[in-house]
Amino acid sequence: MPADEAAKKPAPADEAAKKPAPAKAAARKTAGKAVTAAAKTGKTLEAAGKPVKAAVKAGRTVKAARPVEKTAVRPPTGESRTALVRRARRINRELAEVYPYAHPELDFENPFQLLVATVLSAQTTDLRVNQTTPALFARYPTPEDLAAADPQEVEEILRPCGFFRAKTKSVTGLSKALVEQFGGEVPARLEDLVKLPGVGRKTAFVVLGNAFGRPGITVDTHFQRLVRRWRWTDETDPDKIEAAVGALFPKSDWTDLSHHVIWHGRRICHARKPACGACPIAPLCPAYGEGETDPEKAQKLLKYEKGGFPGQRLKPPQAYLDAGGRPAPPLGAA
Repeated sequence: MPADEAAKKPAPADEAAKKPAPAKAAARKTAGKAVTAAAKTGKTLEAAGKPVKAAVKAGRTVKAARPVEKTAVRPPTGESRTALVRRARRINRELAEVYPYAHPELDFENPFQLLVATVLSAQTTDLRVNQTTPALFARYPTPEDLAAADPQEVEEILRPCGFFRAKTKSVTGLSKALVEQFGGEVPARLEDLVKLPGVGRKTAFVVLGNAFGRPGITVDTHFQRLVRRWRWTDETDPDKIEAAVGALFPKSDWTDLSHHVIWHGRRICHARKPACGACPIAPLCPAYGEGETDPEKAQKLLKYEKGGFPGQRLKPPQAYLDAGGRPAPPLGAA
């Protein structure tokens, strides 16, 4: 090759220098996607641009933010959105007449006790929790006490609740977090509560609604089952159910609505064999007939005070007792 042509041809190192580095090229490509995603979610390009530029300079890839999903309420076939709202609110009004004394079925005297009891209620009944917590709170009445407790001693107390090792870690862990982060006080904000060990949105809304008077929807297994059975929503994810049902009611109704639905699910509208023949909202229920429709047979399926049996609380509110409800027996009682 002539010397002048060889001089004109760039060296391999020069060619590599002209090409963008693979990491930086990938970063620029991903950064572009991140900016587009930010724009779609309502963020300004300016706000998205700073971290993107920094990442590109560092040669890192940028992960696009996921847009917040909005849940649309889809009425059952043949039912308009307006009709669905009216039917749902009428069901709630009917249940409010049936359960005027509806309340959280966990015994508690302060926000800390309610928080711990709600965490313990996973995978067991409120009754079993209520029979277990008196010994727990007598020995460890404050977050400071439970945070410093011997885990083995706590496990022995919580053994009747099931999953006692995992629950011990949760309640001692959240107690430590309360002491270290919140001065031993239960926070009254959702974003703070869900950061505590063992606390999710369901637990947080139980505490907010019943200890602090802040409306929230408690999507437990009973709530999920009934709102789908009533065709208020066909969602299966708890967060999407919360959003869909919340859109049907004013926010001020959310806490009482949760009590009404959960009470009905425990007493009448059971999972395997609902007592359709004894159900006060049968004319409004699209699933009527899935359970026992004979009134006499259905009456025998009723649980708790509707069937003449004790409720789940050892120390229920006076309104419940005035309505004929009976307190549950303590642990070990005949």
